[in-house]
Amino acid sequence: MSKMLKFVDLNRETPEKVNSQVRKDNFLEIYKEFIDTKAKEQASRCSQCGTPFCQVHCPLQNNIPDWLKLTAEGRLKDAYEVSAATNSLPEVCGSICPQDRLCEGNCVIEQSGHGTVTIGAVEKFITNTAWDNGWIKPIVPLTELKESVGIIGSGPAGIAAAMELRKEGYQVTIYDRYDRAGGLLIYGIPNFKLEKSTVLRRIKLLEDSKIKIIKNFEVGKNSSFKELKEKHDAVLIATGVYKARQINTPGSELKNIYPAMHFLTASNKKGLGDKVEEFENGSLNAEGKNVVVVGGGDTAMDCVRTAVRQKAKSVSCLYRRDKVNMPGSAREVMNAEEEGVKFVWLSTPKVFEGNKKVEKVIINKMRLGEADSSGRQTPKAIEGSEEILKADLVIEALGFEPEEIPKLFNEPKLEITRWGTIKVDLKTLKTNIKGVFAAGDIVRGASLVVWAIRDGKDAAKGISQYLNKINQKKIRAA
Repeated sequence: MSKMLKFVDLNRETPEKVNSQVRKDNFLEIYKEFIDTKAKEQASRCSQCGTPFCQVHCPLQNNIPDWLKLTAEGRLKDAYEVSAATNSLPEVCGSICPQDRLCEGNCVIEQSGHGTVTIGAVEKFITNTAWDNGWIKPIVPLTELKESVGIIGSGPAGIAAAMELRKEGYQVTIYDRYDRAGGLLIYGIPNFKLEKSTVLRRIKLLEDSKIKIIKNFEVGKNSSFKELKEKHDAVLIATGVYKARQINTPGSELKNIYPAMHFLTASNKKGLGDKVEEFENGSLNAEGKNVVVVGGGDTAMDCVRTAVRQKAKSVSCLYRRDKVNMPGSAREVMNAEEEGVKFVWLSTPKVFEGNKKVEKVIINKMRLGEADSSGRQTPKAIEGSEEILKADLVIEALGFEPEEIPKLFNEPKLEITRWGTIKVDLKTLKTNIKGVFAAGDIVRGASLVVWAIRDGKDAAKGISQYLNKINQKKIRAA
């Protein structure tokens, strides 16, 4: 048995990171995998504390100390099974979760000054080991049930819900508007953070588990929402949020100003081998261009780092607050800086200028004023502080808002909040329409993948309870 609590003798180590001059020439993941001995060694640093704050601050309440101990002991299959018991996509979370803000950021030994356990890297290692050894098998429920569930959206919330419902024996069909399943994981996140083979492997597992996936399917176009409800015993809306927040700035109607998802989707499709007209004609190809990205979240980081790999002439990121108040992962900001991205802190676009297409951005410098209702300092423009940035391509990465689902689905009775998200019972994730549930970003607004997985699992539980209750009523009536 391996001794734990080795954080006193062993320093924190992360998987080796590819040199920035090498990695910016390709779209491969930038972190190498732990080897077996290194994963065991780093896992053994866990303090096995009585109150595991890493677990408390994980949206999925992952049993992190348990699978770290099993990894340290070399019991990797057991470690994977404990990890997978709470997480439907552990290999995805191991790659893209902002561990510095969640589990690792709240690690007890991190707070004591010894450096956190590298939880994300170990999670990714044990899951990939499970794949390599064939330990991950298609779902085979103990009993096949006749009830069917339709899931709209194949992103993390839809995938998590589908897996949980299939385990119980329900007949599950996923509907997705795109030509590939995976949602944001496929088209929104670049390969250097999450290789597409990782997602496609998981999608194949769903299909092998007899979960039906129908692609290129738009509710309200290919079929009405009413028809979908009639076809299934329950329906889950897990569409995510894709409507880009726009910059209301003079000149924003100029050409070569694009929403982040347009840019990222084109790049990901190109990487998957598709012919992408807007990339081929140069519109969404950053090569040789002065690129300006507006925004400070993880999507903005994905855009600037993609532009670097597309051989942009220069890449600048405008953010209206300072580095300390940036909402994106500190790790991603560091990676972007290493790759040559210029951050223009405390700045915002004032005017876009150009002859039909954007040529430059006039920016206002900002200062941080009083805190607003959220506790964050409000940025204020400094008069007479304008600066000029050359720009051949501007990418808006200001976040996402919900699409008008009641209108899109032609279901005006579906209740939404004042923010446009779908209104649900927070315990069951049930909407106001009988048999209809909702989960993920379409309920909570743009958020983390790990929260979408949590919501998908909770929705599956709510759907199962609902269907069981209906069955009990039928039995009593008989």
